[in-house]
Amino acid sequence: MMEILKNQTCPICGKKKLELKEEEKNIDGFGKVYVLSMDCGGCDFSKCDIESEEEREGSSQTIIVDSEKDMKIKIVRSSLGTIKIPQIRMSIESGESSEGFITDVEGLIRKFEAIVEKERDSSEDPSAKKSAKNLLKKLWKVKLGDVPLKITIEDPTGNSAIISDKVETKKFKKK
Repeated sequence: MMEILKNQTCPICGKKKLELKEEEKNIDGFGKVYVLSMDCGGCDFSKCDIESEEEREGSSQTIIVDSEKDMKIKIVRSSLGTIKIPQIRMSIESGESSEGFITDVEGLIRKFEAIVEKERDSSEDPSAKKSAKNLLKKLWKVKLGDVPLKITIEDPTGNSAIISDKVETKKFKKK
């Protein structure tokens, strides 16, 4: 079920060309979520977020991805979730310009590959290009299950999760 509101006022350009969408999705192992998006036809502003129907505690979840089969593990990330991959010294931070998304481990790795490829292609520094090439090779080996990779997602709202029996969860302490 999707609800759509058209011709709303855009918070960026002020034109009545903003489209608001809310879609309900049921994610096995997590429950019902709302996918909320805003898209403006006037200035190309867009924003997407994920919110769980059920109120959850904030948590930090960690998984070691060590097989090709693990590439299909689902990841739900709200805009307040931070994803960290320490072995490659990269993260997707939370914040005002952050986007929520639903993907799997392979899709998450593809997001990081795209960042590394962009850096490789725009750099004039030969050592930076070589470093990017080595990192892309490592990510390729991760996707084949040859190199284990630790992924952590932290979300104070509980709207983010790694959905797997292999995940280790630590609840945030209530203040």
